[in-house]
Amino acid sequence: GWKNAINTTIINFNNEKMQITWAARELFPSENVSFSYTFDEGKHKVWKSCPTYLLDQDYNSGCLFETEGPTLAISIRNSNGSEELFSKRLKSDFYIKPNRPENVTFFWKEDTVTVSCNKPERAVKCLRLELQYKSKFDKDWQSRTSKCCSVGEQGFDPRKCYSFRVRLKRLVPYCNVVNYSSDWEAETFWMNGTLLDSCDDDIKSQSNTVIVLSCLLAVLLMILILLILLCKRQRLQKSVMPVIPDPKYIFADVFNDHNGNFQEWIDKTEHAMVQTKLEYEEPECIIEAESQQEDEKNSDKQGPQEKIFSFSRAAENNDPKAAQIACLMPTSNTIASFAGFQVLMNDDMYVML
Repeated sequence: GWKNAINTTIINFNNEKMQITWAARELFPSENVSFSYTFDEGKHKVWKSCPTYLLDQDYNSGCLFETEGPTLAISIRNSNGSEELFSKRLKSDFYIKPNRPENVTFFWKEDTVTVSCNKPERAVKCLRLELQYKSKFDKDWQSRTSKCCSVGEQGFDPRKCYSFRVRLKRLVPYCNVVNYSSDWEAETFWMNGTLLDSCDDDIKSQSNTVIVLSCLLAVLLMILILLILLCKRQRLQKSVMPVIPDPKYIFADVFNDHNGNFQEWIDKTEHAMVQTKLEYEEPECIIEAESQQEDEKNSDKQGPQEKIFSFSRAAENNDPKAAQIACLMPTSNTIASFAGFQVLMNDDMYVML
């Protein structure tokens, strides 16, 4: 009974090649065993020796041979073949491991991705197409399985980069006694229907964008700081070193009318001032009294007395010409009314009342 209890691993690669392995160092530590097989049934079996041995530290640990039919019988014997150490009959179709999917295509529409591949020549009903994907923000793969040979999934964000991989699986237990799947097809990277070399390209592009925006922000900030410093410098310069006025703008007539000839400008200006003085007329002094004649008589009889003068309305309105009235002579005690004030004039002294 122990012959059937030996643990072996049986793989039928896409129903093309068989691989059978055993733990040689544990099961047969003292000798190098031999392997034979047959796909024939009935009494007339033809046993074949292993064409290709798999080795483990120079000990035979497995055999690789062509798949020739659905029913397989194997036998492990001692080194000279005189004693059978292990034998087994099996259905080779229950140990099939499919090949990778061929001609895988991706179809991206809005948030839905559909993946398809070519149909295998045999046992399509026993196969399932598995799609796994993850974005750069996911730690684990998300899985979706469908009938061969097309699978679709929704909910993809077109702004994210996704990694995709697909493989074919055999149905258990209807088609296989062992859950065998094909190797994964080469991993691909997609973003909004565009094939990328890797999702690192998307990260690099985003990082480059962040770097460019940061540089622009830094430049704008430096320009703003320079403008503020420049304004403060101008204010400080004005407060510490006031701007000396340019005589070109103060004496515009000298440069515009006399081409900078200061003496010519002075002569013309003095001539204009003399003409202004000649044209000037003193304002008339209006003397208000109850009777001018009586005042004159009283003044002759009584001697120097106080006189009250009232200037015109122009003087009350602070007209500068009114201040130049010649009638306010300090020859006697006089009281004058000027712009609402009373002025007592006695000899050389004026007193505001």
